Amino acid sequence: MARNTLIDFLKYNGREDLVSKVAQILASDLSASIQKRKNVIFSVPGGSTPGPIFDKLCEFDLDWKRVSIILNDERWVPESSERSNTKLLQERLLIKKAAVATYISMYSGALTPELGIPQLQECIERSLPISVLLFGMGADMHTASLFPGGDNLEKALSSNAPTLLPMRAEGALDARITLTAQVLNNSRIKHLVIFGDEKRAAFEKAIDLPSSIAPISAILPGASVHWAA
Repeated sequence: MARNTLIDFLKYNGREDLVSKVAQILASDLSASIQKRKNVIFSVPGGSTPGPIFDKLCEFDLDWKRVSIILNDERWVPESSERSNTKLLQERLLIKKAAVATYISMYSGALTPELGIPQLQECIERSLPISVLLFGMGADMHTASLFPGGDNLEKALSSNAPTLLPMRAEGALDARITLTAQVLNNSRIKHLVIFGDEKRAAFEKAIDLPSSIAPISAILPGASVHWAA
């Protein structure tokens, strides 16, 4: 079966419509996962795109105590930094009814991600696989910190990659830590959210490109893709 036949592409009537409906879908998926399993892991992206979804999702009446939330990737900066994805979650997702969810940090305070990974990886691996994955995509077809040209991209895309890898890439100001492709792709439920014509064109291009050029393509099979102009 061709790879793109496994992808469910959903178009919305504007960004507000997408935000509202995707928040409902995620809440439903998390609720169903909670009913099936004792503990659920929910992996989310940073950046500007998911913020409005988080604003709505945190108000849903779920058994959030059984949900563990982890980022897809993180900049290796203190969690109080304006550049930290953790700060976004603390302000927009880990609040209201979702405040009782468990947060799995991807930053340890070590000098480099290489030094911090062993401790973080042990904690994360106890919770895998990911139950529900929300992920995004850059116009360069990257997802998480799987950047085209990234120094550890080949390793991160391999079938025997570790759970976490450091990543450095041209244009990325900070060293990063990322879940690797197999960990993301093994998620039980996957949702990609993209906005605008540029990203839709990048998504359509990525479907038929190798993951070494379009890293997002390693995560797309079986995903629901939510798009609004």
